[in-house]
Amino acid sequence: MSNPDTERDADGPTQVAIACQGGGSHTAFTAGVLRALLSEADWDDEFELVGISGTSGGAFNALAAWYGLVTADEATAVELLEGIWADMAASDYADGVLNQWVSLVSRFQSEGVGVPQVSPYRSPGSDWGKQRIRDILERHIDFDALPALCAYEEPELVVGTVNVSDGAFETFTNEDVTVDAVLASAAIPTLFEAVEINGESHWDGLFSQNPPVKDLMSVPGERTPEELWVIQINPQDRDEVPTGLAEITDRRNELAGNISLNQELRTIERINEWIENGHFDHPEYTTTTIRRVQLRGYHHSSKLDRDPEFLAELIEKGHTQGVAFLEGLDLEDDVEYPARN
Repeated sequence: MSNPDTERDADGPTQVAIACQGGGSHTAFTAGVLRALLSEADWDDEFELVGISGTSGGAFNALAAWYGLVTADEATAVELLEGIWADMAASDYADGVLNQWVSLVSRFQSEGVGVPQVSPYRSPGSDWGKQRIRDILERHIDFDALPALCAYEEPELVVGTVNVSDGAFETFTNEDVTVDAVLASAAIPTLFEAVEINGESHWDGLFSQNPPVKDLMSVPGERTPEELWVIQINPQDRDEVPTGLAEITDRRNELAGNISLNQELRTIERINEWIENGHFDHPEYTTTTIRRVQLRGYHHSSKLDRDPEFLAELIEKGHTQGVAFLEGLDLEDDVEYPARN
């Protein structure tokens, strides 16, 4: 998908890549942020999307946004995001009861309460849950059509997983993004069996690149993003040191979820420094501004909660912060949004 004859237009729109961190139901927040970015930003003259990546629930969002854009427009992408999350919600009575039980167990576990567990390889609920997600994705996305949609001028699509056997971080890009790749990206080991792709077993991308960043940057120079917008589910910092067991467990979850992201962002920052210091003197080497939108205020145990009202709350919160993000784009790089108080 390279085109060496194409050069970056210095006077054209700012080239943007969006990375969507995983985090279960909390990634409904990401759907709200994307809704704001797609609806409120000027994607004709001010910005150009050159890539979007996601892990786990973030992969659902990245795929929906990408598919809507390459098949139609921003409005269609928003409709797909809303449609997928409406279907993911525990709306009927039986699913609502199951969701309450799963959420309660997750809260007990976070507080150190011993709860009996069953391997997903011995639980019929594992197959049911995976099939339900597959049905939802295939209802909204024509995966057979994806290869024909992956043209050079379209944004890169990247989904992150981890290879169970050798521990390698594995990403699937563009035409290689199948429904199995997206399912693998969301295959939490305690809930779902590993997903086999090309003879190899894959687990949730939360154990690898969360979200994938390197692939968004490893593109031809004229397509390298000038800005990287990270929608971050695990907050980077906290005002107070946690002391209770539930709060300590929550902070551990946040820190673990940000390890790979911070490593990849630090690499970008280091390359920015080398370019600014003149070590990379070539027109294709350009700095990339990093900006973040962060979700705050939710315990990690609610990442399995699919209550419709809870998901709607997260989506609205994301939309609000997405609007504030766009209003604060004149701030310096690597800042938090909404804008500084």
